Amino acid sequence: MISTPDRHQAVELIEETHRSGARLRPACEQLGLRVRTYRRWTQGGEIKADGRPEAVRPVPANKLSAEERARVLEIGHQPAYASLPPGQIVPALADQGEYIAAESRCYRILRQAGEQHHRGRSQPPRPPAPPPRHWACGPRQVWSWDISWLVGPVKGLCFYR
Repeated sequence: MISTPDRHQAVELIEETHRSGARLRPACEQLGLRVRTYRRWTQGGEIKADGRPEAVRPVPANKLSAEERARVLEIGHQPAYASLPPGQIVPALADQGEYIAAESRCYRILRQAGEQHHRGRSQPPRPPAPPPRHWACGPRQVWSWDISWLVGPVKGLCFYR
């Protein structure tokens, strides 16, 4: 989004360049604009401000009400579902003949409520630890029973004896 003062400056630069004899298309391209954008900005003789921030956007027809959102959180807090993710809660409720919301929407509601994190008694996944490396800076520091394959300076390169 380009602010109104930056828009005015860009239009002034393009018009000044055009008055100096340059063609409109190359003048616009120097600022990273298309001629269509320049003409839309200057339509009607005045420079128009960006209307996107003030645009009236309709509320989606399928948006959940506050009561429905509270119901999703209430079900997530029940002891039977407290340690389950929405990917398991929604199918379990569907088996019982109850539909509260789509799985993705349940995830979104829990995330907005600050409750979308690791649930249950198991530990959250951790990244794998790097394999142990032994570096010898001098003689008799690292001993091995088999030195047929020695790790080289480049990943995947080994020295074979």
